[in-house]
Parts: sequence; C-alpha cells; structure tokens
Amino acid sequence: MGEFENYIGPVVGLVGLIIIYIFGTRHAARVKAEGEKILSDARTEAERVRAESREETQNWASQQRDEVKKEVREARKEIKDSDRELRKREDKLDRRMDLLSKKESNLESKEGDLDQRASRIQDRESDVDDLIEQQRENLERVAGMSREEARENLLESMKQEVEHEGDQMIQRMVERVKDQAETKSKSILASTLQRISSTYCQESTVTSVEIASDDMKGRIIGREGRNIRAFEKSTGVDVIVDDSPGVITLSCFDPIRREMGSRALSKLLQDGRIHPSRIEEIVAETKKSLNEEIQKAGVQVSYDLDLPGIHPKLVTLLGRLRYRTSYSQNVLSHSVEVANICGMVAAEFGLDQTLAKRCGLFHDLGKAVDHQFEGGHPEIGATILKRYDEAPEVVNAAASHHNDVPQESIYAVLTQVADSISGSRPGARGESLDRYIERLEKLEGLVNSFAGVSNAQAIQAGREVRVFVNAHKINDKKATRLAHDIAKEIEDQLTYPGEIKITLIRETRVVEYAR
Repeated sequence: MGEFENYIGPVVGLVGLIIIYIFGTRHAARVKAEGEKILSDARTEAERVRAESREETQNWASQQRDEVKKEVREARKEIKDSDRELRKREDKLDRRMDLLSKKESNLESKEGDLDQRASRIQDRESDVDDLIEQQRENLERVAGMSREEARENLLESMKQEVEHEGDQMIQRMVERVKDQAETKSKSILASTLQRISSTYCQESTVTSVEIASDDMKGRIIGREGRNIRAFEKSTGVDVIVDDSPGVITLSCFDPIRREMGSRALSKLLQDGRIHPSRIEEIVAETKKSLNEEIQKAGVQVSYDLDLPGIHPKLVTLLGRLRYRTSYSQNVLSHSVEVANICGMVAAEFGLDQTLAKRCGLFHDLGKAVDHQFEGGHPEIGATILKRYDEAPEVVNAAASHHNDVPQESIYAVLTQVADSISGSRPGARGESLDRYIERLEKLEGLVNSFAGVSNAQAIQAGREVRVFVNAHKINDKKATRLAHDIAKEIEDQLTYPGEIKITLIRETRVVEYAR
C-alpha cells in the first residue's frame, strides 16, 4: 500500500503535465490562428485603405488640374478681352487725333479769315467815324447849336422824362401800398377794438367831501384856523370851505395827495375828534393804507396782464399811475388798455405778445414821477426802465412813443399806434377849448406854409385837413408828392392823437361871361 501510494503521486503529476501540455498546445494553436486571421484582416483593410487613398488622391489631382485649366482659360479670355478693348481705344484715339488735326487746320484757316475781317472792320470803322463826324458837322450847321448845347438839351429832355416816369411810379406805388396797408390795418384794428371794451371816467383836480351839516365846517376850520392849517400842512392839499351847502372841496395837482386828503377828512368826520394831533395821526394811517393800496393795484395789473417778473419798484410806480390823469383820462387804465391793444396787434402779426404788453404797459411810466424830475415823461420813463433792466425794446418804446427819439423796433411802432387808439377813442380824454383852437391853428398854418397851397382847412376836430392848391403851379404828378411832404412835415412838427388825413384838391375853374 505504501509503494502504490509512492507510484500514484508521480503518475498523477505526469498525467497533469500531459493534460496541461495538451491544453497549452491547443490554446497556442488557437491564438496563432486568431493572430494570423487578425493580421490577414489588417492587411486586407490596409490594401483597401491604400486603394481608397489612391483613388481619392487621383480624384483630387484631377479636380485641381481641371480647376487650373479653367482658370487658365478664363485668364486667357480676360487677356483677349483686354487686348480687344485696348485695340478699340487705340482706334478711338486715332480717330480723335485725326479730328483734332482737322480742327486745328480749320481753326488756322478761320483765324486767317478773322484777321482779314478785323482789318476790313477797322477800315469800315474809320470810314464810319469820318462819316459820323461829317454828319455831326452838318447837324450842328443845320440845327444852329453846338454839340455841348445839343447834349444839354438831350439831358434836360431825359431828366424831365425820368421825373415824369418817377412821379407816375411813386403815385402807383403809393396807391398800391395804401390799398394793401389800409385793408390789412383796418382788419387788424377792427379785430382788436372789438375785443377791447373799456369804460372811461373823466377825473378832475378837485374832490368834494360831503358833510352831515354845515356846523362841521367850523370844527374843520378850528379855533383861529388851526385845524385846517394842520390838515393842509400834513396832506399838502388845499381845503376850500365856501358857502356851498353840505360839501367841502379839496384841491391839489397831485392826485395821490388829493386822494389821501379826501380819505383822511372822511375819517376825521366819522371820528368826530378833530384837532391837530388827531389830524396828524389820521393822515399817517391814511398814508400807510394808501401806499398799501398802490402796491396792490400794481400787483393786480401785472396779474391781470399775465406779466410776471416785474421789479417791485416798477410795480409801485404802476400803482401810482392809478391816481394820475392825462387830459382827465386815468393813466393806469390807459396803460392797461394800451398793453392789451399791443398784445392783440402783436398776435395778429405773429410777434411776442408778452414783450408787446410790457411795452404798452410801461410807455407812460414816467408820468408817475414826472413832477419830481426834470424832462418829459418819455425820457423819465425810459431812464427808470433802463435802471431796472427792462428789455431794450421796452425802453425804446417808452422813449419814442411821442417821437422824441427814433423808433428802433416794431414794438415801439405798435406802442405808438396803441397809445393813439386809446387816447383818441370818443370820451377818453378832455381838452380845453383854447388848446383845441391853438392846435387847429398850428395845423392850418403849417399846411399853408407850403409853396403852391392856396388855402387849408382843418375839419373833423383836426382829424382831416383839406388842402387847396394852385392848379397853375401844381400839376397832378406834383400833387401826390406835395401831399406826401405835408404829411411828413405834420408828423415831424406836431403832436396829436391818432392820425390826420390830408385831402389835397386841385381843380381848374374857367369863368366867362356872356353879354
């Protein structure tokens, strides 16, 4: 048993080795067969790839060769086209050169002809000059006058003809401008005046204060007149106590002082305590309240006209105009009306309405302090407006609305027109008979001073002047110029509201008697 076991071990090991060898040999053969197969497949794939690469390379080379041939053909075609175009241009240049050569030859021949013609023309000009000189000598001998005398006669004739045509042209232009301007201005002014509705209240330089009984007159006068003296000293107003029943009259050229006196006296009459100290106290209170009302009046005007940014000093001066009159017309009401008219007319012309309103409102500003400074109210007003940085158009409108200085803008013209409209409306202003007669006499005297005027008549309250001229001295053409000169002289010499119509009448009267 022991020996068998000794033999069985090696046999088993040998058998195992044989089995391992057999399996290893089979595995190696299988691996080798698989490797040969893989190698064969790789070779086959390589041949296929090589064939495909060769085919693609041949196709690409063929494509590139075709493209190169195509580009070569196109290049050859472009070269042929360029050669053909160059040959055409060369042919054109050759033809142009031929034409230029022909033109040069023609020009040379024409220059020769022109030289010949110029020489012939010079010869003819000399012949014509000789002939003209002979004719001039013959004309001078026949006419009996020299060349200079004939020239002077011709110039005089031409001058008369030009003057005649100039008069006709002026007349036509004036008539055309009048027709257009009158129609347009009437339309604008009619539209403006229809929108303006103002009431007029004429004011005077005296104020009447009603009293309950005539016994109050004695109390107002006081013992030995001390009350009335204290009142007049405090207010600067003259108190007139006469026999008129139930009233006491206050007189003063300054409307503000007169208004202050009227209010103070009314308060004293209501209070009943009338003595110098009470008078001074009441006058001081009245003065303070009146100044406040003046300021409020100026502010209200700027608010009503929608004019912001007015300097406080100018507002105060506007308020003072409420107690200032011109020919019995309240100046503040007049200024507001002028401002409204200026704004409306400016709107019709497409101008700045706010600037036009300022020009109209401030044009009479100098009247608020004209009793305190020397000079006319236009100059004073312009100085004040310039001091408070108003626009140059506003300053010039105030300074020029009475033609004291030249008008520098359309707003100054509008201001003057609106001022004339406001002042000349019926009932706006009062005028004394003496000044009215004096104004008409000056107007007639100015018109009669012109040469050729035989008579002048001012009618329609000085709104129209009828001018009768000597028909033997003034013809129809000169009549137009004379009417224009008369209007210009009236504008320069006289001051008047509104406008004055000049009607020039020229007539020829023939009188004969049958016996």
